[in-house]
Amino acid sequence: MRPRFLPLIVVAAGLAACASGCVSRRMTIVSDPPGALVEVDGQRLGLTPVSQDFTYYGTREVTLSMPGYQTLTVQQPTRPPWYQVFPLDFFSDNFAMTHLTDRHVFRYRMQRLGQEADDSFSLTERGRNFRSQAQTSQ
Repeated sequence: MRPRFLPLIVVAAGLAACASGCVSRRMTIVSDPPGALVEVDGQRLGLTPVSQDFTYYGTREVTLSMPGYQTLTVQQPTRPPWYQVFPLDFFSDNFAMTHLTDRHVFRYRMQRLGQEADDSFSLTERGRNFRSQAQTSQ
């Protein structure tokens, strides 16, 4: 005798296997020249080019610093693609039949410090760098 619920169990298992949606979000920061130290929202990431996975969209504070160049701080918006906008995000995160990857590449050009740079400006920038390094090392 065959169980009555066997077809229902097979269908439920098939739906569960198909409902394995997943979305990956990754940002890559590139600088010209390469090798700048990158901090995103106060968290040190490393030297450019550098990549990081993220969970939430929004505006992030990106800071690039490099000896001989002006420190660059940018409020960088990270906009979601159409399938990550409410209420579609629930379905793309949970019921997509494939793995979705959302990649963002941000490119920044750093300005070289000139000989005529204002000493008070460079002193302020150096102070900000020291403060940032002290806060992240705690």
